[in-house]
Amino acid sequence: MFPSIPIVFFFIITFIISATLLLFLRPKKDDQKHPPGPPALPVIGNLHMLGNLPHRTLESLSKTYGPVMSLKLGQVLTIIVSSSEAAESFLKTHDVVFSGRPKLEASKYMSYGSKGLVFSEYGPYWRNMRKVCTLQLLSVSKVESFSGLREREVELAVKSIKEVGKVCGVVMNLSEVVENVMEEIVYKMVLGCSKDDEFDLKGLIQDGMRVTGAFNAGDYVPWLAPFDLQGLRRNFKKTSRALDQVVEKIIKQHEQGSNVQNDKNHKDFIDILLSLMHQPIDPYDEHSHVIDRTNIKAIVLDMIAASFETSATVVEWALSELIRNPRVMEKLQDELANVVGMSKLVEESDLAKLSYLDIVIKETLRLYPPGPLVPRESTEDATINGYYIKKNTRIILNIWAIGRDSKVWSQNAEEFYPERFLNSNLDFRGYDFRFIPFGSGRRGCPGINLGLITVKLVVAQLVHCFSWELPCNMTPGDLDMSEKFGLTIPRAKNLLAVPTYRLHNEAN
Repeated sequence: MFPSIPIVFFFIITFIISATLLLFLRPKKDDQKHPPGPPALPVIGNLHMLGNLPHRTLESLSKTYGPVMSLKLGQVLTIIVSSSEAAESFLKTHDVVFSGRPKLEASKYMSYGSKGLVFSEYGPYWRNMRKVCTLQLLSVSKVESFSGLREREVELAVKSIKEVGKVCGVVMNLSEVVENVMEEIVYKMVLGCSKDDEFDLKGLIQDGMRVTGAFNAGDYVPWLAPFDLQGLRRNFKKTSRALDQVVEKIIKQHEQGSNVQNDKNHKDFIDILLSLMHQPIDPYDEHSHVIDRTNIKAIVLDMIAASFETSATVVEWALSELIRNPRVMEKLQDELANVVGMSKLVEESDLAKLSYLDIVIKETLRLYPPGPLVPRESTEDATINGYYIKKNTRIILNIWAIGRDSKVWSQNAEEFYPERFLNSNLDFRGYDFRFIPFGSGRRGCPGINLGLITVKLVVAQLVHCFSWELPCNMTPGDLDMSEKFGLTIPRAKNLLAVPTYRLHNEAN
């Protein structure tokens, strides 16, 4: 993140370069109307203002400069969008124009040169890769085919917690529990294998999400890139090499038929992708890109990161808010008792009948969207709300701010209050711009079904099977709810709680 740059060294260089530029360069006259924004410093622009939690900083600035605001991030003009009305203009009215992705140094290393789905440029390649992922990996039927796997892994987690919880007052790291169960589910769906102690794939993914989400000064001040003052390039290279070694090893195991699977007849994501290798992405287009090994690796890493880190983060925040709001926890447990019963575990077939669980998850997504800041880039000139936006302008959609907009969500917008979704047809699939936790338009998240089913099952099971109390005589108001910034916004501190088993006479 920008504040980690050695400040003294950076500003000495900045002063020298700034003085030179001010002496020899004069800005060109521009008669076009641009979005308002704070004054920018020479060379670094407004980068110094972002702080450790940019989503919060940008929300605060938008209250002064408006929901469509311009910042000069280094040498890059960037438009910040912070309201649902403005988001609709960008993502619905002009969706095609703003479907581009900026080229960031992170994508060069962490996505094999933008060969996956998340970082690739808008165009035929991206459209075809999305089609492959949607039809072959993320379709409703494919997601449903893994239901037994998900239920088994969550059941194993419940049994483990129950066993540990036999010791009265034992404090559990609930964040670690959630991450571990998500890790196993994702490994078996995507990789077809269990966790391997030889490598820390979870840690590598988390490191990758952290460094990729950082504001890299080299992306915004090009002449700083060779210096790598933040050390991000070194981290990119180190993490990407480690990830490549892990994925390459697993692909070779699949090719040799030595991967460990629960069901030899059940294809995991790598099996499916390997069956498509050397085939054109679009068989009806003779010029279509042919899927190769690099494409497979890039897609696999996209799927793991999107399935694991984002889902684990949402579950942790949901459990945090439930523990902090005993009223909501009690209502959800009452629903689970009435619908599922107190003698059995939750099954995925029960989820559709749990209406209060549904609004608890919606409220969690409103306050803690999987990706707080969504980057786009304009592919041609456009005029939005009377403002001229030039081709190749960066756009950042502050999804976190949109979910907390008091003009939409009333004065208690910061409060966790699931009932605000009662008698509401607000959906999170990107059709209503008041609520777009997964983005919207062409670049909206294609894995919504997979993510939601997993999140709901884990939350429902942990709340149904256990009562959770804070340790050390902490009250709900004492719970630290601070976050840290990256591609996602996970808890800054692990969630610790004491479990008490609730079920009786269960068949399991």
